Amino acid sequence: MSKPFIMDHPLIHHKITLLRDKNTGAKEFRELTNEIATLMCYEATRDMPMKEVEIETPICICKAKVISGRKVAFVPILRAGLGMVDGLLSLVPAAKVGHIGMYRDPVNHLPVEYYCKLPADIQERDIIVLDPMLATGGSAVDAIDQLKKHGCSNIKFMCIIAAPEGVEALTKAHPDVQVYIGELDDHLNEHKYIVPGLGDAGDRIFGTK
Repeated sequence: MSKPFIMDHPLIHHKITLLRDKNTGAKEFRELTNEIATLMCYEATRDMPMKEVEIETPICICKAKVISGRKVAFVPILRAGLGMVDGLLSLVPAAKVGHIGMYRDPVNHLPVEYYCKLPADIQERDIIVLDPMLATGGSAVDAIDQLKKHGCSNIKFMCIIAAPEGVEALTKAHPDVQVYIGELDDHLNEHKYIVPGLGDAGDRIFGTK
């Protein structure tokens, strides 16, 4: 079982603090979400394989390193995961993007899937699943279940804020998936919201509440 990678960078922590503030408006919230995702992508792609190539600079011919191996796909869990996509694409613009749509049943708090659209070659790609919040872990577990049904094997999961309950559920269900977390919070409340958290990430990204 891979140990979750919890970010330890001043810029990430600073921006997450601004993200949590209830007075942060939708425009700034979207900008911060993308900036945090970009910084986290730097860590999540640290293990990408490299190969040596020969190029010619204005000065001379030299050997240099480029990324090799399988291509990348980002799969946001709708709708809040959309807020992280542009940040990652700014670093890996050639990546393909799939979408898995889920919502949380307001009564039993279980995830309900309503949409799944993935690149045709998804099973050949390294995948990073995106969701700003890892609360109960239900949506993340189900999304990764879907990807594995499509033949995917090299999967990572990235969230900005996580609850211990969600981390436990995800790592237990998918011990082969490396999890990247911006900050690990304290617990879930009786409504299954992360404490201290930041509220509903989807509502705050899209200004729907």
